Amino acid sequence: MEEKKPKFCESPYLYPSEEPQSRGISFRRFIIIVTLLNFVAISIITGYVLYNVWLLETTIDEPFVDWQKDDSKPLITTYYESSFTSGGVFRAPAPSKADPKSPQCTLPNESKFDCNPDEPVNQQVCESRGCCWVPVTRSKRNIPLNIPYCFYPSDYKLYDVADIKQGDNNATLKLVRKTASGFPDEIDNVNVEIIGLDSERLRVRFVDAEKDRFEVPMPFFNLSKAEQIKSPLYKIKINDDGKLQISRASTGTIIFNADLSTLIYADKYIQLHVHVPSTYLYGLGEHKAPFKKDLTGWNRYTMFARDIGPTENVNLYGSYPFYIMPEGDDKMNAHGVFLLNSNAMDVLTQAAPAITYRTVGGILDFFIFLGPSAPEVVRQNVNLIGRPVLQPQWAFGFHLCRYGYNSLAKTRETLDRNLAAGIPVEAQWNDIDYMDRYNDFTYDKNNFAGLGDFVKELHSKNMHYVIILDPGVSAAEPAGTYPPYDDGVKADIFIKNTTNQIFVAKVWNLVSTAYPDFTNPATVDYWKNQLMNLRKEVEFDGIWIDMNEPSNFLDGQFNGCPNDPYENPPYKPGGNNLRSRTVCMTAKQHLGIHYNLHNLYGLYENVVSYKASLDIFGARPFILSRSTYPSQGHYASHWSGDIQSSWDHMKYSISNMLEFNIYGIPMIGSDICGFNGNTEVELCMRWSALGAFYPFSRNHNDIHGTEQDPAILGPTVVAAAKYALGARYKLLPYLYTLFAKANMNGDTVVRSLFFEFPLDKNTYAIETAFLWGSSLYIVPVLEAQKTQVDAYFPNELWYNFDDKKLAFNSTGETKTITIDNDKIGLFMRGGSIVPVYQNSANTTAELRKQKYYLNAYLDRSGNAVGEIYHDDGKSVDSIEAGNYIHASCKANKERLVCSYRNMAEFDDYRVGGVTISGLHEQPKKINLNGQFLSSNSYSHDGSTLSIELPDDFYSSQSFAIEFRY
Repeated sequence: MEEKKPKFCESPYLYPSEEPQSRGISFRRFIIIVTLLNFVAISIITGYVLYNVWLLETTIDEPFVDWQKDDSKPLITTYYESSFTSGGVFRAPAPSKADPKSPQCTLPNESKFDCNPDEPVNQQVCESRGCCWVPVTRSKRNIPLNIPYCFYPSDYKLYDVADIKQGDNNATLKLVRKTASGFPDEIDNVNVEIIGLDSERLRVRFVDAEKDRFEVPMPFFNLSKAEQIKSPLYKIKINDDGKLQISRASTGTIIFNADLSTLIYADKYIQLHVHVPSTYLYGLGEHKAPFKKDLTGWNRYTMFARDIGPTENVNLYGSYPFYIMPEGDDKMNAHGVFLLNSNAMDVLTQAAPAITYRTVGGILDFFIFLGPSAPEVVRQNVNLIGRPVLQPQWAFGFHLCRYGYNSLAKTRETLDRNLAAGIPVEAQWNDIDYMDRYNDFTYDKNNFAGLGDFVKELHSKNMHYVIILDPGVSAAEPAGTYPPYDDGVKADIFIKNTTNQIFVAKVWNLVSTAYPDFTNPATVDYWKNQLMNLRKEVEFDGIWIDMNEPSNFLDGQFNGCPNDPYENPPYKPGGNNLRSRTVCMTAKQHLGIHYNLHNLYGLYENVVSYKASLDIFGARPFILSRSTYPSQGHYASHWSGDIQSSWDHMKYSISNMLEFNIYGIPMIGSDICGFNGNTEVELCMRWSALGAFYPFSRNHNDIHGTEQDPAILGPTVVAAAKYALGARYKLLPYLYTLFAKANMNGDTVVRSLFFEFPLDKNTYAIETAFLWGSSLYIVPVLEAQKTQVDAYFPNELWYNFDDKKLAFNSTGETKTITIDNDKIGLFMRGGSIVPVYQNSANTTAELRKQKYYLNAYLDRSGNAVGEIYHDDGKSVDSIEAGNYIHASCKANKERLVCSYRNMAEFDDYRVGGVTISGLHEQPKKINLNGQFLSSNSYSHDGSTLSIELPDDFYSSQSFAIEFRY
């Protein structure tokens, strides 16, 4: 069948080179575009060079006098006038010129903080700000950032500190501006508030003392404050010269060390330097970067939601100004810092070690978490922003999708061949090619005729169906023919431009696109009604939200964006125009202008979709979103976007998964075998094994790539997928228990080794292997033509998952392990009890018909612990209503005991047996709750005891299994 191609390039208004996914264009048009781009580039470069030559030859104008009056006498204050930032004119007391040879400018490279982050960068601008200009030889290793030529002298001071008031667990002070920073519209008086929230958390706020500024709306946050704080883990110290130090009470380690006198606080530029205690830093997403960030040089992490496939050194789909930092001591201490600010920002790191925050709006609102361990930091942050939502159990099955099925017939063909190959498929998806002309809330009734019946057929087999939706709806359909637009106009829920007209741009829709404003309360009913109308025809089970940064194939509207300071702030995080491939910053929303709300767009769409789904489904929603912000995990899940079919991107998927778990989004995964490009059989074989252990496991790729579902690629990929997915399905009781604990406590699901072994610094940089919870260690093959992997095993006993035998008695060693082509390394940690199913199945509904088994793996002391959680897999309020089972189990060489924390009645809950690995002596007798079991019900192979419990045993209360020797 002829491939159906998107038609957006037919519009004369579009810029194909700005388009986020590759699409074909004619050779003639390509030549025209290249010629135009070359001309523009040459013009820009020539103009830039001439401008800098002019600027270097220009001296700062003579000081002029500004008269100020008070009740006694006129004062004469000297100001200076300069055009060193975006051509503006700023008035402030003139800074003194710094002598580059003075002690104040003789600083170690790692202690130099950039004084000229904006354009243009040159000596004159630098010295006009009172900063040091010292060019140095720089390597290219840390491009785009490196040792700054222009940096602040050690005695630099912009604000005086006044009116310090300090209590036991809180403090306030005032900052009064002393001189100019070089940025326009500076704020003269800043109030700083340090507020103890409880013994582990405190808040540091920098606010304009004279007027209100935009602050992130926080209806989703838990801002409860303890009435009385006993034994806080922190101490607060403020010096008269403006040094703010927050330290750990038990060790004296200063975890947040800021010189407030060097703060820059202007209307559209805020900057603060913070010295930190170690070089171990994790977070600051979303970027294609290692989980452990580099603090040995200058690095920039831009946070501004953007439609671009994972690429180094650029901002991606979401914004997470949060990090965790182990403090490098021998006490396992770690802390975390979250900056609540939704404006575009850069966060810079350097080897001092130090962090610089630069944001173009809002306020500085820091939350500091004292842990004292890394897992506790995550819990404290997640309990602030919202604990992860409990997912429907079906979402943990394997998902199959592709952009480019182009018809229901092809969708069915792909599904059928994978089921026939023995691949367990829980959910079938469709990308935008199922839509009628790429319009939301429609489907193509020609190529996808019978889609509604197909979905009913899936449901009859206990399978599920997920649709894709973009936030934007077509703005060019004939009146009365497209309710999503007509209803939106009637409800007045679309984003507006500066003239109060509907903001119209271009995404996948063939002509033009309007964007719902999800901060508008009326959008909830609008969105719900559109979903309900579609579901009357196609009974989808989940919602996949794409392009919600929000993406735009234009820079603003068809005619661009207004010439406004919000479109051209004095500093550009990441170096790009903020309006690039998105909505104008001046666009109007219910809660303000898009300049302040851009990073929140995806979050608010997820909140609205979640609320609508509660009414539509009457069960736990499943929502997958590309753009994210803190609180996202409380409503929806995430995937890593348009990754490449490459070994490098497969490796990156692990760091992405580790990172989003610390952000409170444990339902995370990547497109198995890659999205963009053509995969290879070996790559897809190894990726299928790895992808089975993403919490969200889906094979998906682009329309221009070759088909890559397991069955189409042949027996080696099928074998790898069947083994790994079979292991996943057996382990689903454990995975489901981990997600319940994430919901109840804020725990991570996928975690780094250093979370479990914080005293072993060998684990701090490992991101080629990972844990499920504390028990399952997963070691994939991440290189071509390899069947052996060097993997680090911390100090513990490690058992093979398949045969339950001891693999390694490690003292903290790197082991070379062999991993066959159809396998992945799976190891159980000594000291664990893990609930499992004995067999795999095609769907999670079939899995639930099996009994649970408890696999215990004894540690060196002969002990093991674990938990099991069970509910109906779908109710929204299972935990709140107490409609669940939760048991804690302990085992040693004499017994296994399970005690129920909560016990509800479920017909499909049974414990069928247990195994104890690491038990080298065979018991002579075994009893269950005081009743001896038949000798035929248990066996011992020299290291593992296997016990089958009676068919009529129902574990309705605590139970004990005792071993008699």
